[in-house]
Amino acid sequence: MSGHSKFANIKHKKEKNDAAKGKIFTIIGREIAVAVKEGGPDPNNNFKLAQVIAKAKANNMPNDTIERGIKKASGDNDGVTYKYVTYEGYGPNGIAIIVDALTDNSNRTAANVRSAFTKGQGNIGTPGCVSFMFDKRGLIIVDKEECDMEADDLMMMALDAGAEDFAEEEDSYEIYTAPDDLETVSGALKEAGVEMVSSEVTMIPQNWVELTDETAVKNLQRTLDLLEDDDDVQAVYHNWDWQEERK
Repeated sequence: MSGHSKFANIKHKKEKNDAAKGKIFTIIGREIAVAVKEGGPDPNNNFKLAQVIAKAKANNMPNDTIERGIKKASGDNDGVTYKYVTYEGYGPNGIAIIVDALTDNSNRTAANVRSAFTKGQGNIGTPGCVSFMFDKRGLIIVDKEECDMEADDLMMMALDAGAEDFAEEEDSYEIYTAPDDLETVSGALKEAGVEMVSSEVTMIPQNWVELTDETAVKNLQRTLDLLEDDDDVQAVYHNWDWQEERK
């Protein structure tokens, strides 16, 4: 995994999103609503909600905004209903892209996602057309600067708790788990006082693809920008080796 730090990707996105907090807060607000309706308003008994709250705090969402969102979702039985949808497709040069969305209008979201692919000279594919190129795994990221433990001690703690793999990057530790073991491993780290930048189930590319054509890079970046600017889109996964492009 070395050379493809997820933490670097998070920081890169955060730099872009610092000027667009409204977009991030909209995404997190929807995630809070779904998490509360699925598992209740108590984060101590709702791991999914606890994850979303951690994400909210990492993005500097005010506590009162988080609490209002939880309270609203707890009592709002006649409000908007969101559902998760996933799209798969190809960017320039066959770059694989997976888009996770949370929407109250599937037709609108499908049209917007299709448009983003088309404007970047890519195309939407059928379900499963690229997901086989990715592994679904739990991923916990710990910022080195915020961690008092030695790398070996953190690794052994994570492995003892059920983690599958551990990677030390330049400025972070990345802990990989089976999706079903994420809650257990995160809980063990939290109990030990380890601060986590993120803890989520994600899609990890099996292979990374470099782009050498400038036009292809611009087209792919256009697609990714359009997708990330869409309020319905929760996450975008791809196998473009963008960090190589930035070197």
